[in-house]
Amino acid sequence: MKKLTSLCVLLAFIFQGCKDKSSYKYLPESIGQVQSILVVMEDQLWEGAVGDSIRKAFLSPIKGLSVPEPAHQIQHIPPSVFKGTVKQNRTVLAVDIDSLAIAHIKRDVYARPQRVAVVKGRTEAEILEQLSVGISAFKATFKNLELAQMQERFRRSTNKEKGIETLLGVALDIPSAYRLGKATSDFVWLDRAIPAGSSNIIAYALPADSFSQPETFVADIVAKRDSVVKLQIPGPDVPGKTTYMRTETVFMPYVKAVEFAGYKGVEVRGIWDISGYPMAGPFVSYILNDPAQNRKIVIEGFVFAPNKPKRDYLFELEAIIKTIHAVETTD
Repeated sequence: MKKLTSLCVLLAFIFQGCKDKSSYKYLPESIGQVQSILVVMEDQLWEGAVGDSIRKAFLSPIKGLSVPEPAHQIQHIPPSVFKGTVKQNRTVLAVDIDSLAIAHIKRDVYARPQRVAVVKGRTEAEILEQLSVGISAFKATFKNLELAQMQERFRRSTNKEKGIETLLGVALDIPSAYRLGKATSDFVWLDRAIPAGSSNIIAYALPADSFSQPETFVADIVAKRDSVVKLQIPGPDVPGKTTYMRTETVFMPYVKAVEFAGYKGVEVRGIWDISGYPMAGPFVSYILNDPAQNRKIVIEGFVFAPNKPKRDYLFELEAIIKTIHAVETTD
């Protein structure tokens, strides 16, 4: 009787496994460059007000760059071309005139991972209305997918340096191309070489009560940042001059509230330069509240790439910083 029962259980398990497999939709791996969106719509819509609205939304310049760069790349194709491997693009915006008005997002339709934002309306006016309703969600969804994909690539080959872990007690998934350049009792600096420059990560902690005055919040952030980087990041040797990093204040940094990985804080985007030397670039900094340790964690990425586009380097740095997590302990 026991053997019969065991056999029945085994058969049930096998049949259930077959059922699960039959319900699984096998999809090819998605394709596409980082922050590139495939827009599928008829030419007459693309060339009119609907296309203008999409271009305005996705080609708006990134904040904190001295030379404007669009936030995304856009490729437009008509629906007749949307077939074969073209359907495997990772982020797709499909717009069409239809019998209903709708704006929503579909997951993993033709590839995995993939997000397809669908906008329909009975008239161009309705399409524009639906776009205005859904565009913020589209942009956030596309960005989150791109961040996740980039972070997944980091995890395939991560840096083994423990500088940030030792200093702050938290870890980042940092690509192996980054090298530890400086580590003191209160500051860590990693960097990697890029064409004609470098991509950098710095980390340090501040007292929990830093930036307590709302009316001087941004100015206080700049002052505190400058006090740290002036000391820790010297510029090139120039006879008769003392060179050091500082925050460019002709255009004050952009600051917004953020929350990720269990931390609340602010994102700061701006321009750094070197006092006494013609050298500058963009930075993105995250100041995160850590009440359990009675402190604020600061992790910043900055780029030096003269006469080169910097959008993708900044996006990589943002993706790295947003992998912040507790240090794994072994029993």
